[in-house]
Amino acid sequence: MKKEKLIFGTLGLLGLLFTACDSNDDGTSPENPETGVESKYIITATPTAAGSEGVADYILTTDAITEGSISTAGNGIEQDGTYRYYITTNNKFFSMLYGQGNPGAVTSYELNAEGSLEKLSDFQSETVQAFAAVDDEILLIKISRNADSPIASWYRFDTNTLQFVAEGQINTQELADKESGELAFFTWITQVGDKVYLPYFTMKGCCSDSFGTIYPNEANIAVYSYPEMEYETTIHDERTSFIGRYFVNGLSVDENGDAYAFSSSVATTNGELSSTLPSAVTRIPSGSTEFDDYYFNIEEASGGLYVTDQVYVGNGKFVGIMAAERTSAYASGNQYAIIDVYNQTVTPVSGTPNPETVVLTSSKSNYVSDDKSTVSVGITTETGSWIYNIDVASATATQGKEVVGGTITAISKLDVVE
Repeated sequence: MKKEKLIFGTLGLLGLLFTACDSNDDGTSPENPETGVESKYIITATPTAAGSEGVADYILTTDAITEGSISTAGNGIEQDGTYRYYITTNNKFFSMLYGQGNPGAVTSYELNAEGSLEKLSDFQSETVQAFAAVDDEILLIKISRNADSPIASWYRFDTNTLQFVAEGQINTQELADKESGELAFFTWITQVGDKVYLPYFTMKGCCSDSFGTIYPNEANIAVYSYPEMEYETTIHDERTSFIGRYFVNGLSVDENGDAYAFSSSVATTNGELSSTLPSAVTRIPSGSTEFDDYYFNIEEASGGLYVTDQVYVGNGKFVGIMAAERTSAYASGNQYAIIDVYNQTVTPVSGTPNPETVVLTSSKSNYVSDDKSTVSVGITTETGSWIYNIDVASATATQGKEVVGGTITAISKLDVVE
């Protein structure tokens, strides 16, 4: 097992070791791991058994996600700490602890020739509120929410060497450039060509209304060069509210290089939802740093639903997670639809549970099949937690593997490293 010292700036080695174990579909761990395996699905789940409160996710591996069941009891790799988030890039799986202001542990894994997850590194990172793959790196940003200290810190992590290679700072008050002094808070990170686009909302950062704004009806995207992370421009629009949501990506790039921006329209002021514009999609053409005249009213096309999260599949189609009623800026949807941004249509997905019974959805880290035909999502209801495989062409979902004793939080896939 390879261990790396990953020390850069404020980041240091976290010397915790885990033992990876493969899991069979029947919930048992084989004594002799299967050889000749080409890939495995990775499922993360938070245990729901009695006495498991405060226990973090387990990482489970399986050969198939279309049928059968797998249990969290006695299987998988137990993560340390709660509030785990995941990213799969460069054929490596990264598990990140949201430290709620404190440094958080980050572990990385690959799938070895025996088909088992093998830990590559274990280190400590500042708690970040946005992270995404950019080329062969992961860009992470720790974002201020305090007007008295308006500095966001960014970190570049090389997924080949498993080391931090650069860091820097952004004055988010200067970036927002508001007379009120509001800060820019990045919702997520998207690579667009050789640049990174950082959609943001502005927030007060004070006055008992930290995440509130007096600018609820505008969208802004800061553009930075990469890897230098030098500010270039801000793309501005007033046809929608801000792009994405807190800790939720709202900007995706299609095969033509066009960037489609999704707004949930969930800005708040003094604790109340204050956006007056509908949930909608706008577009930045390839090679441009301006929105064009494209506008797609999601609420009108869906009969009143708004989009809380989405995952791009291909050919202009997204699987959207939808909701009928805005209850807060942070609530995820409980029903699914195929959103076609080329034809400006919203088609409900059939075969998923009744929205009223849905307790939790895997709104982040859903799996898109290699042929771009299926999106696998985790849906937890009052009776259990299953993977549902959504056929994009027919807008139908089929119930797949059940995770017994846990709620599904992420689904991904790794290929074996020879």
